[in-house]
Amino acid sequence: MRVLGIETTCDETAAAVVSDRLGAEGGDILSNEVLSQIAQHAVYGGVVPEIAARAHIDVLDRLIVRALANAKVDLSDIDAIAAAAGPGLIGGVLIGLTAAKGLALATGKPFIAVNHLEAHALTARLTDPLDFPYVALLVSGGHTQLVAIRDVGDYRRLGSTIDDAAGEAFDKVAKMLGLPYPGGPQIEKLAQEGDARRFDFPRPMLGRGGADFSLSGLKTAVRQEILKLGTPSDQDVKDIAASFQAAIVDVIVDRVRGGIKLFTEGEGRPSGLVIGGGVAANGAIRRALTRLCAESGLRFVSPPPVLCSDNGAIIAWAGLERFKRGFRDDLGFAPRPRWPLDAIASGAHHGKA
Repeated sequence: MRVLGIETTCDETAAAVVSDRLGAEGGDILSNEVLSQIAQHAVYGGVVPEIAARAHIDVLDRLIVRALANAKVDLSDIDAIAAAAGPGLIGGVLIGLTAAKGLALATGKPFIAVNHLEAHALTARLTDPLDFPYVALLVSGGHTQLVAIRDVGDYRRLGSTIDDAAGEAFDKVAKMLGLPYPGGPQIEKLAQEGDARRFDFPRPMLGRGGADFSLSGLKTAVRQEILKLGTPSDQDVKDIAASFQAAIVDVIVDRVRGGIKLFTEGEGRPSGLVIGGGVAANGAIRRALTRLCAESGLRFVSPPPVLCSDNGAIIAWAGLERFKRGFRDDLGFAPRPRWPLDAIASGAHHGKA
């Protein structure tokens, strides 16, 4: 079974073809074409929605053709067409969704609208044999949440950020330090040369019950320290980056520990912990969660960094998982700038054929 996946929710235009494995778990990525817009947005210090939408229009058709060619298939060989229908920048989402609908209409292939967060939550099953249920930590520029993944389309939120997302905090701190966009990789790189003990930044929500996150206070503390320094030296910048990243890591580990506790109380022991989203590529966070899972006797599944950022393969895989369970969507499915992951558990937005 082969599914074409299209992703245009933010600043990457992507198309991919993914297949399942006959008689085996997991899937195979036959092609995964991604075109990043980072260079176009870097001068503005963040993503400009109108520029992103226009860039998707310019290249999406080419990427779809390339994805099919590199997968060595034609549209006639595709079993279903999936597109990220949200959450994301509405202009971009609309472009990918419209392209997928057009292809589905022209070919008569089934159309599947994919929740972008669901794609990140299910990616671990593409790369590693992993049974339901499990805990997923979704961390990106727009989302930070812990979710109980009971089955495809069956999700329960355990905790989420009450203010800034982790990726947003990374980018804003990087901007304060005068670092180029995107800020996350810059902070991680500089942190390797900094002293993480120099600045005692707060760890919001640390030790509290539940699994919610709060990062705005940490971001404010960093701003105040930068103002005290006046013009930070190169070493100051490295030490702030290291201290800030250490605080983020401590918060994430503490909140994940709380999420696992909530999961166990409500669902029983999870089969593992999964991490997804752009911030999931951060090495310090991965190492800390690896240690946490080792201490807890849990399996830790972290897809390769290339599958943590936005790409078509994760959309195609989520589409394939849904397609195999009989889910289909009609061509009237509307793009959604906001789309809580657990809201689809009831099947209110997706119907089975």
